[in-house]
Amino acid sequence: MPYLSEIQHRRVIEPNGNEVGTLKDLAVVPQGQFPAIQWAILATGAGERVLRWSDLAQEIGHLRLRARLDSLQDAALPPEALRLARDLLDKQVVDTHGAKIVRVNDLQLSDVDGQLRLVGADVGLRGLLRRVGAEPLAERVVRIAGRKLPRGIIPWHLVEPLDAPEANVRVTVPRTKLALLHPADIADIVEEMAADERRAVFEQLDVETAAEALQEVEPEMQAAIISDLTEERAADILEEMAPDEAADLLQDLSEERREELVDLMEKEEAEDVEELLTYPEDSAGGIMTTDVVSLAAEQTAAQAIERLRALKPDPELAYYLYVVDAEGRLEGVVSLRDLVVAKPDERLAQVMNPHVLKVEATTPKEEVASLIAKYDLLALPVVDARRRLIGTVTIDDVVELMLPRGWKKRSLRSIAR
Repeated sequence: MPYLSEIQHRRVIEPNGNEVGTLKDLAVVPQGQFPAIQWAILATGAGERVLRWSDLAQEIGHLRLRARLDSLQDAALPPEALRLARDLLDKQVVDTHGAKIVRVNDLQLSDVDGQLRLVGADVGLRGLLRRVGAEPLAERVVRIAGRKLPRGIIPWHLVEPLDAPEANVRVTVPRTKLALLHPADIADIVEEMAADERRAVFEQLDVETAAEALQEVEPEMQAAIISDLTEERAADILEEMAPDEAADLLQDLSEERREELVDLMEKEEAEDVEELLTYPEDSAGGIMTTDVVSLAAEQTAAQAIERLRALKPDPELAYYLYVVDAEGRLEGVVSLRDLVVAKPDERLAQVMNPHVLKVEATTPKEEVASLIAKYDLLALPVVDARRRLIGTVTIDDVVELMLPRGWKKRSLRSIAR
């Protein structure tokens, strides 16, 4: 298969053999699995000319125009077109299969059904050696050592361009492939990006995916990302985040920015976050989430299961189901297993365990972690001074306390998903 470096700078001749320039670049519209080469950019004595690729024929050692240059009509590149050499060579791309950022050293082309197409990005050493004409020599050297020169080709459909081209070209490739990755993989990728690239990713991801990915990003970088986004976009993402995660992030922002974002959030989500912000960071209230499933003692097991189906809580919030009275005071706890095996008409008051371990919102977080570890719990309810249920601390919150800061966002939440 040919590579861009092998045909770039080739002589371009007219039908009569007169040389009129060299091939400067190729261009595609980045659509489909393997986009077709549609345009050729020539460097001529009179300046740059853009022609249809179909106006040229490939011959050994050169390219031949199908008609005289002065008789060919100039083509216009659409705004979404990518120039392969200018916009991709030496640029960063996301390998969405390996979930990492790599540099494009060369581009692999292929003649598919008579149409030249972009089929892969060479991100290995071979690509660099090929561009300087040293690939054959390097192959001989490593062969003497009994080894092979490794290949580093990523199929184009697994590639997501990152770097923005020059100002006169607007890349409109949707980041759909990046959005399909696990949030933790997206976080790993954006942590390697420059600030403007991170901003572009979080502007284009859907809000739910952006929120999940942001929760996995290093805490120090979370605040930088939110600060770079528009207020409306930042508020939308914060609304989708777990209240405790949103509150932690907001704590790292300036008071002015924090107030602006909370004001833009939906009322219910804003109230949850504001409540969490009132607690010290080193207390149970400071690390708990207010997303908690509470049920009435008079409900039957069948009714409780129906409520769970309607609520569709996150996995970590369904470890334990808390039973409360009419005033919201904690009366007992029911495990998901106990609820499933209970008779459909059995009331929760009969199924629940009334001896539920709990902590107050002011309890130091180290004590909370100690209790969860000692009693092998998956979650611990948090109550106020009147014994009303106000939140819960889950096992992943405790893992975040125990792990080094750099590992915080790789908690059990990722496993639970």
